[in-house]
Amino acid sequence: MLDLGFVSAILGDFDLEYVLKFAAEHRFKCVEVMCWPTDHSDNRRYAGVTHIDVDHLDVARIQELTRQYGIYISGLGYYPNPLDPDAEKAEFYREHLKKVIRAASKLSVPVVNTFIGRTPSLSMTENLKLYAEHWPALIKVAEEENVKVGIENCPMWFTNDEWPGGKNLATTPAVWDRMFEIIPSPILGLNYDPSHLIFQMMDEVRPIYDYKDRLHHIHLKDVKVYRDKLNRVGIMANPLEYHSPKLPGLGDVRWRDFFAALTDVRYRGPVCIEVEDKAFEGSPEDVQTAILTARNYLNQFV
Repeated sequence: MLDLGFVSAILGDFDLEYVLKFAAEHRFKCVEVMCWPTDHSDNRRYAGVTHIDVDHLDVARIQELTRQYGIYISGLGYYPNPLDPDAEKAEFYREHLKKVIRAASKLSVPVVNTFIGRTPSLSMTENLKLYAEHWPALIKVAEEENVKVGIENCPMWFTNDEWPGGKNLATTPAVWDRMFEIIPSPILGLNYDPSHLIFQMMDEVRPIYDYKDRLHHIHLKDVKVYRDKLNRVGIMANPLEYHSPKLPGLGDVRWRDFFAALTDVRYRGPVCIEVEDKAFEGSPEDVQTAILTARNYLNQFV
């Protein structure tokens, strides 16, 4: 019913074969595979990982590996800022995103996961105008290739360079409604991650019911809000001053209600662990322990 996998970014020091072999050995069914450009990486944590190089796509080899290890690719992932204030960078990101979409089509991968992007210094209204200007061309490519686009709902406001508005427009249901009004294509949907609503003090379960037809992919990540820190700095502070990503089960997401909602709406498909817990970054062994610890907790639901 639900296929448990993980996001390959956490194994960025290894190649695709290692990732798929690890998934097979530890009873996963799928992997979301990162596709950053090899010559234009990103220094952000968990970014810049290339497990599939879409500029030099070897379809036969990738399909051979997925058959060999019995693991399917749930989606291709590339998470830049397609509405970057630097027009040259934004254009590069959008063009590479088109390459990822075309690669997904060649690989018969159903969805590409990404961000809408945002110019942090502009208002929501101004950013929606940028979205209306640039995103229809991207969705046109996705429609031509019959590949869904799953937008992760991460605000991308964690560090000072992302202040004040963050680097991703798609943060709340109110914004998603405007996105889907401007581009009504069913190809466009969500790569839904409940953790990103927690530090915004929002209900992380309700959107599953309200956007059941737009759930193209699911991320499983938890976060913990430290109330003592929040009470000191307030919600206007940099969010990392009062909250931290955690493994599923170690934070504040209501996982029982979350999975009940997924089954209520008859979601069928991948649910992929995204590991960003700093407590498990001391060594490669810690990282792999993190993936398996999350798997063990989530097995009760899947």
